[in-house]
Amino acid sequence: MTNLQNLDQAFVAGTYKRFPVSIVSGKGSTVYDENGTAYIDMGSGIGVTAFGIADEAWNAAVCAQLQKVQHMSNLYYTEPCAKLAQLICEKTGMSKVFFGNSGAEANECLIKIARKYAADKKGADYFTIVTLEQSFHGRTLSTLAATGQDHFHQLFQPLTPGFAHAKANDLENCIQVLSENKAAAMLIECVQGEGGVRVLDKEFVQGLYTYCKENDILFLVDEVQTGNGRTGQLYAYMHYGIIPDAFSTAKGLGGGLPIGACVMSEKVEKVLGFGDHGSTFGGNPVCCAGAVSIMERLDAGFLASVAEKGSWVFDQLKDAPGIESVSGMGLMIGIKTEKPAIDVVQACMEKGVLCLTAKEKVRLLPALNISMDELKEAIDVIKAVCAQ
Repeated sequence: MTNLQNLDQAFVAGTYKRFPVSIVSGKGSTVYDENGTAYIDMGSGIGVTAFGIADEAWNAAVCAQLQKVQHMSNLYYTEPCAKLAQLICEKTGMSKVFFGNSGAEANECLIKIARKYAADKKGADYFTIVTLEQSFHGRTLSTLAATGQDHFHQLFQPLTPGFAHAKANDLENCIQVLSENKAAAMLIECVQGEGGVRVLDKEFVQGLYTYCKENDILFLVDEVQTGNGRTGQLYAYMHYGIIPDAFSTAKGLGGGLPIGACVMSEKVEKVLGFGDHGSTFGGNPVCCAGAVSIMERLDAGFLASVAEKGSWVFDQLKDAPGIESVSGMGLMIGIKTEKPAIDVVQACMEKGVLCLTAKEKVRLLPALNISMDELKEAIDVIKAVCAQ
């Protein structure tokens, strides 16, 4: 092991099983280890560095804000926070935004909104949040309880009560679970990222949405991984012809700095009032300045390019030797391989391509602006490894 790896293992909590690679620099979709070895990054920090490493426009926005003010409490106004909220609302048609620091925090805000809305409208016993099996919503106790994967629950009992899980793409089962509980909300991911890059059926989502609307059950969407252009639309729910009552987002929004957002429709914009929620670092001006730089560039033409790259990758991988199936949307891609996914990831790393896993699949979440040359080189390596 290198000195850096020894230092990390000596003092950093052992909650991550790291690969034996130390990344020290990068540009765009290429990163370098301490020996100068180059890698094409097909994970972008698990969908975070939306415009790659050291993006010039993002760097300029962040550095300019650092020269002004790096932090103020939310007792005062700051321009980047207000401007980012305006951009998100204008691009989505939503009404208000609460900023936190992560996807889990954004989902916690969704949960609070749902509980308070239902209590105000129907009574305090309407508090159950229904989510889908194989979902993932975060690692706080409440978002772990929301997560529909038992193995995340085992070590941390008792979890926060008031969550139930239903089968994905099974409308009858979802309606049954909602009707058997005094449901405050339905919370879904349109593409279950950590659950194996599983895409929800459009008919299922629309039917579930209609049922929730008819019964005044809030319909919430977790866009932490799927949002901010990842699927070829600004947010994945836009593929489904629906408008959620609220949605969460994070990851790619900040371009590499920690930020999360709970985005509210007019229906729920006043549910949380003064003192009902807060965050010391939420709406940090430096993080928001970086996010403004990201959001300003997610226009129709750019989103179309994401969709085109995604379609090209699908065409390249489907029916390729050693590949059983391909799933996902845009540049959120899952590859079911004949070999164990981790073996494919390790072999690709040895050949200069960094990939991820999700359940039994190889997962790709490259920077949205990855060049076609880099994309082609990476896909050629993945295909070669799978075919061996």
